Amino acid sequence: MTRTRANGQSRKAGLPPGTLVHIGRQRVEKTVLTVIDYSETALDEIVLKSPEECRKYLTPKTVTWINLTGLHETETIAKLGAIYGIHPLVLEDVCNTGHRPKTEELGGYLFVVAKMIYRAPGNDHILAEQVSLILGDHFVISFQEVEGDVFDTIRNRIRSAKGRIRTMGADYLAYALLDAIVDNYFAVLEDLGDRVESLQEDVVERPEPETLQEIRRLKSDMIFLRKNLWPVRELVGGLEKSESPLIARDLKPYLRDLYEHAVQVIDTVDTLREMLSAAMEMYMSSVSNRMNEVMRVLTVIATIFIPLTFIVGVYGMNFQRMPELGWRWGYPSVWVVMALASAGMIAYFRRRRWM
Repeated sequence: MTRTRANGQSRKAGLPPGTLVHIGRQRVEKTVLTVIDYSETALDEIVLKSPEECRKYLTPKTVTWINLTGLHETETIAKLGAIYGIHPLVLEDVCNTGHRPKTEELGGYLFVVAKMIYRAPGNDHILAEQVSLILGDHFVISFQEVEGDVFDTIRNRIRSAKGRIRTMGADYLAYALLDAIVDNYFAVLEDLGDRVESLQEDVVERPEPETLQEIRRLKSDMIFLRKNLWPVRELVGGLEKSESPLIARDLKPYLRDLYEHAVQVIDTVDTLREMLSAAMEMYMSSVSNRMNEVMRVLTVIATIFIPLTFIVGVYGMNFQRMPELGWRWGYPSVWVVMALASAGMIAYFRRRRWM
């Protein structure tokens, strides 16, 4: 879960394909394995002590949701994969948190990689957590990097038997998890949209250097979001067009709706990027206009003082025979001339609307 390049990529150099190496940062102290096993009339929810306990949920009579939090204990992931017949290359991708969102069909199961986006606690940075899903005939296995997710509504719907989730299969559960991830994108983008609109007002009213820094920070967030969210459209589109028997035909309308939401997310990101580009242009224009105003005022002041400087310079020369120096009213006359010259220039500037 990071905004930078995944750590530990070099540790895979020279290792055989399928070797499980956690690439990323360890975010939890210990891997936690939970199971929600349900049918229309029954529900079983427990925390497992070891992957071996999953064997009792291999029966196809119920739908089983296995969630593993923490990817650094590769032995646990390997044991879980062995129980459900997951290919080592898929488990290798699970442990690599730097993958882009994608979907793959591999025999008796589907492998999906998505990104869960959220605000970092205590600051305004946007972070992405990789969530891997494996959809089987009657089970869904989800792999997460850290505790805390956007799936609480799904868990509550299963516990309370609200909606159709308890009457549908594992494919609907996988759809519901993806739908929760995409819906959370809207919450993050809505917050960013409010910040962008507030920023546009600041650009117009008080363009300060801090405003420029905020624009650059938000543009960086937009690039980060576009990189992680753009492949989601391809991911959902691939599931919608998939002919896998694991995806029931009744699920196609839901996937089509999810695809439309993914497209809307991309459009929103592009719109916010354009708004930030416009805010940057407005900022540069505002700063340029303020600079022009300052330069105009300084130019007017300098222009007014040019004839005054000339007059003072003439009568500041050390010649002995200057008739005006002997006049009784010479000094006041010079002041009157300078005042009239200044007033005349100011009146001229106002008439030309230079002031």
